[in-house]
Amino acid sequence: MIRLLAILLAVFLSSPALADELRPISIQFEQVDDTRWSIGWREPLSSPNAPSLARPQLPEGCRFDGEPALDKAALAVTGRAAVRCEGPVTDKAMGWPALVGQSDAVLRVAPLDRPVQVHRLTAAEPLAQISAVPSSSQVWRSYFAIGVEHILAGWDHLLFVIALVLLVGRGWAVVKAATAFTVAHSLTLAATTLGFAGLPQRPVEALIALSIVFLAVEIARGTRETLTRRLPWVVAFLFGLLHGFGFAGALREIGLPEGEVPAALVSFNLGVEAGQLLVIAVVMGLLWAVRQMRPGVEAPALRLASYAIGITGAYWLVDRVIG
Repeated sequence: MIRLLAILLAVFLSSPALADELRPISIQFEQVDDTRWSIGWREPLSSPNAPSLARPQLPEGCRFDGEPALDKAALAVTGRAAVRCEGPVTDKAMGWPALVGQSDAVLRVAPLDRPVQVHRLTAAEPLAQISAVPSSSQVWRSYFAIGVEHILAGWDHLLFVIALVLLVGRGWAVVKAATAFTVAHSLTLAATTLGFAGLPQRPVEALIALSIVFLAVEIARGTRETLTRRLPWVVAFLFGLLHGFGFAGALREIGLPEGEVPAALVSFNLGVEAGQLLVIAVVMGLLWAVRQMRPGVEAPALRLASYAIGITGAYWLVDRVIG
């Protein structure tokens, strides 16, 4: 059982470089004047050597003004180009036709005289129609899906939630700790997004990694009575405030649609909570299964999990401090 858990943890934690990033393709289409636009995009790669020749599809009547400039980093390709359009782009489709499988993209369109709009693209619907004014339902759907994806693909936030459930372990204590974490990160997410607070992203990411290491140490201590085990909801609330700044940084990457900021903020947060509840349910189910399989296996399994979580968190911490 312990060997099986070790294999599963190794697979689950095999992509530390993806921590705290939104992994969908990001496309920014911004108007400069009546005929000129600028476009930029960022395409995450599965490995440093993965090929990428794809480009965004422009609206009908638009064309690249010169060859796009491409920059390839370790796990992403960024592109930028000038675009010329003949006439308005309203009611015309653009997007990323090369989407396949479970991949997706976020398209942000910023006209000069109309609100910014954001569209989520999928392999089933790789193109979006540019609206004159984004509808509330479109904003709710897009940002809810983005929120779910961020908690499930943001490995550091995900690992913190898993560690919190493993530490608390049972019943209402998990519910109270998860609720405290939710309330806290909702507060700082809203405050940062609306401009009332803010912290530099790099220190925030390092402290988030440190919070994971802290919980891993607490799990490794077993049943020893500590403040964290007596009042897990307090610790979850304090660290939740910190994680809220991380969520805000991710949301800032894609922007918020003007005129629909409250709807986008609430729907993003609801998406985060939906993904978080899914993770909690899965981990609680796995804990129950471990307890049912063989008496006495839970303690060594949790200790093994704490080592894997702690090592991963420590790697992120060092990488974010000196990387």
